[in-house]
Amino acid sequence: MICADTSIMVAGLRGEHGPDVDLIHSAVVDGSLVLAPVAVSELLSDPELPADIEAYLLGIPQLEIKPGYWERAGKLYARLMRHHFKPKLADSLIAQSCLDHGVPLVTRDRDFSAFQKLAGLRVLAGPTRLQ
Repeated sequence: MICADTSIMVAGLRGEHGPDVDLIHSAVVDGSLVLAPVAVSELLSDPELPADIEAYLLGIPQLEIKPGYWERAGKLYARLMRHHFKPKLADSLIAQSCLDHGVPLVTRDRDFSAFQKLAGLRVLAGPTRLQ
C-alpha cells in the first residue's frame, strides 16, 4: 500500500510523466493506492474540478483517522517547528496519516523531507528519487 499526496495526484491528473506517476497509476490498477483525508479535501477544493475526476478521486480508498490522530498531528507539527522547519498544517496532517498506518508517501513536494528526517516518514519523492 502507498499513499499519494496532492502534488503527485495533480501531476498524474495533468498527464505529467515520470516513474512516480507510473507508480501511482500502477497502484490504482492493483488497488494499493490510498489517500489521506486531508489530501482528498485539498483535491476537491478546486472549484473547476470536473465531476468525473471528483468521482475518480472519491473512489480511491482513504486512510482511516485513528484515535488520538489530531493530538499526534499537533505534536508532529510542533516538533518540526522546534527544529526551525516551517511545515504546512496540511502536510503535517498527511504525514501523520501515513505514520499512523505505516505507509510510504509518494510526493513531489520536498517539504515532506523534514517529516522524513524528524519523524521517520517513508517518502518516495519525485522522479529522481525513483530512478
